[in-house]
Amino acid sequence: MQIKCLSVAPIGTCCYLLLPEDSDECLVIDPGGEAERIQKAADGRKIAAILLTHGHFDHIGAVRPLMEAGVPRLVMHPLDAPMLSDPELNAGLSLMNVRVTAPPPTDLVRDGESFSAAGLTLEVLHTPGHTPGSVCYRIGQDLFTGDTLFHHGWGRTDFPGGDEKALFASLRMLMPLARTLTVHPGHDDA
Repeated sequence: MQIKCLSVAPIGTCCYLLLPEDSDECLVIDPGGEAERIQKAADGRKIAAILLTHGHFDHIGAVRPLMEAGVPRLVMHPLDAPMLSDPELNAGLSLMNVRVTAPPPTDLVRDGESFSAAGLTLEVLHTPGHTPGSVCYRIGQDLFTGDTLFHHGWGRTDFPGGDEKALFASLRMLMPLARTLTVHPGHDDA
């Protein structure tokens, strides 16, 4: 599998494209903006699904245009689903004074579940704290952590639904995995 990372607007969110070998489909994780650029990076492949690590505005900004262009699936944890339609909950209004919304998810995933899309099998790890429904996706030796875990830190807890105690419990659970897997965070903090 090839992994492409695009830093997308408005605040440099890491949007990942997962391109399986020998497939005409791909997956997109956290399309925070720049839908046309994301589609171009797919290299003519059909985007089979969008996976959200959480529902903040900077991770959902391109969901609507991508789905309107034909992406059939939107995957996320049910606890963050209300954020998609509420700019106050998704921090768009409070942080950037923008009204970002997205369609409702087509697929709700929970901790420990596995699901398949574009020929890839992903495991869901519920990692609350940054948001109630924050998740990480594991695919083989790759761990996509959104804003739960960065290379040199972790996500904020001062937005609606943030919970420092829950975040530290999630980080304790992730630490053994982070030592052995390749971590792909939601923002480049190198």
